[in-house]
Amino acid sequence: MKITNLTPAEEDIMTSLWKLDCAYMRDVMAALPEPKPHQNTVSTYLKILTEKEFLKTQKEGRIFKYQVIIPFEDYQNFKLKQLLENYFYKNPKNLIERLIELDIITPKDLYSLFEVKTSVVSKTKKREKKKSALREYVDEITHKKQKKKKNKK
Repeated sequence: MKITNLTPAEEDIMTSLWKLDCAYMRDVMAALPEPKPHQNTVSTYLKILTEKEFLKTQKEGRIFKYQVIIPFEDYQNFKLKQLLENYFYKNPKNLIERLIELDIITPKDLYSLFEVKTSVVSKTKKREKKKSALREYVDEITHKKQKKKKNKK
């Protein structure tokens, strides 16, 4: 699935559809913020979004039901990678520095985030150590049995 950029109008419609997951034209129209575009305009955008493979359609009688194919998180990740590539020279550190400069995120927030990540990592390492200690014990037991068999021969 290849994700492409959306225009602002397409993003508005997709934002409504991501909240709904699947919807009919009337549901999309109801979910759009004011001022609402004309129904024909929305219909055209839905067709374009289907062609871009963000949506798939299912015909039910004379009307279409629109189903989201590309989840919001995937599009969000795509846009974030583009942001890093185009404005921060593919360096996340530059992005974080800018967020701190603009007081969008504080160093304290970063430290608390890293503490949480570090504690999660250390817990998984402890589990791995327990598993490896158990594996060593099992290996030790099985190796002793093999040595005893060799000594008996």
